[in-house]
Amino acid sequence: MFENLSDRLERSFKILKGEGKITEINVAETLKDVRRALLDADVNYKVAKTFTDTVKKKALGMNVLTAVKPSQLMVKIVHDELAELMGGEAAELNLNGRPSIILMSGLQGSGKTTFSGKLANMLKNKQHKNPLLVACDVYRPAAIEQLKVVGEQIGVPVYSEPESKDVVSIANNAIREAKAKSYDVVIVDTAGRLAVDEEMMNEIETLKNAINPNETLFVVDSMTGQDAVNTAKEFNDRLDFDGVVLTKLDGDTRGGAALSIRTVVTKPIKFVGTGEKMEAIDVFHPSRMADRILGMGDIVSLVERAQEQFDEEEARRLQKKIQKNKFDFNDFLGQIEQIKKMGNLKDLAAMIPGVGKAIKDVDIDDNAFKGIEAIIKSMTPKERTNPEILNQSRRMRIAKGSGTNIQEVNRLIKQFDQTRKMMKMVTGTNMAKMAGMMSKMKGMPGMPKF
Repeated sequence: MFENLSDRLERSFKILKGEGKITEINVAETLKDVRRALLDADVNYKVAKTFTDTVKKKALGMNVLTAVKPSQLMVKIVHDELAELMGGEAAELNLNGRPSIILMSGLQGSGKTTFSGKLANMLKNKQHKNPLLVACDVYRPAAIEQLKVVGEQIGVPVYSEPESKDVVSIANNAIREAKAKSYDVVIVDTAGRLAVDEEMMNEIETLKNAINPNETLFVVDSMTGQDAVNTAKEFNDRLDFDGVVLTKLDGDTRGGAALSIRTVVTKPIKFVGTGEKMEAIDVFHPSRMADRILGMGDIVSLVERAQEQFDEEEARRLQKKIQKNKFDFNDFLGQIEQIKKMGNLKDLAAMIPGVGKAIKDVDIDDNAFKGIEAIIKSMTPKERTNPEILNQSRRMRIAKGSGTNIQEVNRLIKQFDQTRKMMKMVTGTNMAKMAGMMSKMKGMPGMPKF
């Protein structure tokens, strides 16, 4: 995400490299390039101008310490201003109602239904809520069925009235059901609409007034750039929504929506969608996004994603197996599943400082594990548990069963043996320390509490 913007900003800062001090001339030259980079990323013109004016004022008003180079200082100022531009701090979801009601709004094709499922999944698994999804898209063919498929996928019930076209009645009946069955969050998925469609805008406005939601979220496709910002303004004028959700942030995102929307509608970005999987949802942290835009990675989010998959009991079980040299292909397969749940592989790698730029032209396929999984799943339960019995004839059978060749099977088994030896070298004490450290990190400021 934001790769083009990151590259342009990096080139802009090179103007100051080698300079002994910040002057009005070199700052003006640098910021002229920064403004162009922002405009190319489809950032609102007024937002880009105000941003660079603020950075210039701060840069010229600071004395550069001898230990800090002018280019480093400029990066720091731009980083802080980018974070401020996007809201400064992460905005929390208001879940004070009984039940809490969340109304989803947005354009056709923005990803509301999928995001409704992602949000329900996150609230269920991370905040231990008991959500109910409500199908109020009564116009799009198969919309109700789509929400039911999403609900079944994440284990969340869906309330619907297929024969009714009265969205207010459907929503109110769903809320009554939520109260009767102790659902503590009601997520109302609505039909996509055009801002110029007066009838549809009146309908969602009436729906909001009728159910009085704790949160009204505007879902927008981040790939639409400045158009997304303009649409958000029109929706906000009618609905006065509480926050923005940016979907498809894993795509070819220019960045204009993320950088402009907070200033234009004065409402925070609360969540971002970063992939197709139900787990691909992140709370929006302006400072972390600024880190990523400037190529600094996002190690905190990477740790958080790892923590979400970290199971202390499982870690202790694996520790005992590793110490006894009993780590097997079932365990290996389990570790692959945990990595896959963390999200898009290239996106994860880009969170490591310095790696994003190095891999920007590298194609990291999310299906990279498919061959390995096929080989392991072609083994019998006995073979997975006892890798040492994998002789040549067994390997030939596994190659045929997995649609691979004997060389690939041999390579995987060799790599597995090497991995197992390396893991054995890690002492039990170190493994225990690692588990303890991860456990303590959960209680640190800024870390999520599960």
